[in-house]
Amino acid sequence: MNILAVLRQAEAKLKKQANKARQQLDAVRAAVKILGREAASGGKRIGRKKWVMSAAARARISKATKARWAKFRAEKKKGKR
Repeated sequence: MNILAVLRQAEAKLKKQANKARQQLDAVRAAVKILGREAASGGKRIGRKKWVMSAAARARISKATKARWAKFRAEKKKGKR
């Protein structure tokens, strides 16, 4: 049995294992990076906060918009536009 050939086989086997371990490590690092963002934010959303508008504000905006459109339609009917 050739000792050099056996050592080369062992080296090739170890290289394959090292590559597989490297790929797994990269996957774990990617997962940690993604989960790390969530942990850093305390589980809260990252980015802009959701804008919450009160019902009263929505009603005011709706009323103003309807008034603008009514004015637009009235002017259009008169032929001003």
